[in-house]
Amino acid sequence: MLFVSAHNSAMDVSAHTSSEQADDARPASIYDVATAAGVSIQTVSRVMNGHPSVKPSTREHVLAAISRLGYRPNRAARVLAGGAVRAVTVLTSNTTLYGQRSALQGIEEAARAADFAMGVRVIESEEPAAVADAVERAMEQGGALIVVAFDRAGTRALAAVPAGVPWVGIVETPVGGEGDGKPWVWIDDRQAAARATAYLSELGHRTVHYVSIPSSTATSQRLAGWRSALEEAGAPVPEPIPASWHPRSGYEAGRLLARDPAVTAVLCGNDDLALGVIRALREAGRVVPDDVSVVGFDDIPQAEFVTPALTTVRLDFTDLGRASFAALQEQIGAAPAETPRPQPELIVRESAGPPPSLP
Repeated sequence: MLFVSAHNSAMDVSAHTSSEQADDARPASIYDVATAAGVSIQTVSRVMNGHPSVKPSTREHVLAAISRLGYRPNRAARVLAGGAVRAVTVLTSNTTLYGQRSALQGIEEAARAADFAMGVRVIESEEPAAVADAVERAMEQGGALIVVAFDRAGTRALAAVPAGVPWVGIVETPVGGEGDGKPWVWIDDRQAAARATAYLSELGHRTVHYVSIPSSTATSQRLAGWRSALEEAGAPVPEPIPASWHPRSGYEAGRLLARDPAVTAVLCGNDDLALGVIRALREAGRVVPDDVSVVGFDDIPQAEFVTPALTTVRLDFTDLGRASFAALQEQIGAAPAETPRPQPELIVRESAGPPPSLP
C-alpha cells in the first residue's frame, strides 16, 4: 500500500547593518530580506510581484531591505506569491542508495513528461542548521519540493518546509493514522516484512532472525512487521541485529549469526545486507539455503543474478517517485495521469527453503 564562511570583520559597520548581513559568502536570500524587514517571506514575494494587497509603507520597508542587502529576486518569490509551479526540487540526504536513487529516477521521468524542470539538493547532515540551510537553498530555486525522508535528515527537512510552499514527502510507513491528511507517499513496509517473515515460517523455520537497517522514526515498520508475524505464529522473537545500509555491515552481522547453529532463517532490512550475510555464512561453512535461508528487501538489480539468486521483497521505488510527483500535481491543482500506487511483492528465488532436517 502506498500510502538541498567568511565573516567580514574588517568593515566598520553599525550593529543594525551587521545584523542584516549574511555571515557567509552566499547571496542574500528571500529569508534574509524577510528577517531584515520584519515581514513574512510571502509578503516579500508579493512586493516583488507588485501584488496590490501590500500596504505602501510595508512595500517601502521591504524594498529598502532588498536594496540594503543587494537581494536579487528568483523564482521562489513567484511560487510564494501563488504563481504557476513548473519546477520541483528534490531534497535527499543520499543519491547512491538504491531506494533514494530509484525514487529520483521516477520523479525525473514524471517531471520530464509533465514539462517540469527538476533539481536535486543534498542535505549534508542531519544537524538542524544543515537541514535548514538545505531547505532554504532548495527554496531559492523556486517551484515545489519533494523530500525523500527515509532518514532523520529527511524527516527534519519535512518539518522545516515553510507554510505556503507546495511539497510532498516520500516517507517510511507511518504508524497508525499518522499519515492521514498529510502530503506523504509510502510503500507499506510493515505489510511487506510481515509477509516475508510469514513465508519463512510457512517453510517450517522455528523462528526468523532480523538484520535491521536504520530507521527515520522511533519505530521501524519493517521491524514491527517482522515482530508481529513471529508473534502471530507463536514463534520466539530473537533480538534484532542493528546494521547500516551496506554489504560490509551485513557481513559483520552474518559472522555473528553463523556462530549460532540454531539460526536457520534470516530476514535482512535490504538486499545489500543480505548479500553480506550470505558471504559470511558461506565463509563459516553454512550453506544457503540448505543450512540457513536468507531473504532480502528491495529487489536490487543484482538480486536475481547472485548465487543463490536472492529471495526478496520487491519495493518499486521508481514507481514511488512517480507517485510522489503525481501527488504533488494534485496538490498544485494540475491534472496528473493516473498513477498506480506501488505494492510490495515477495519474489521467491533460490536463497530460501525449508530448514535442515533435525538429526
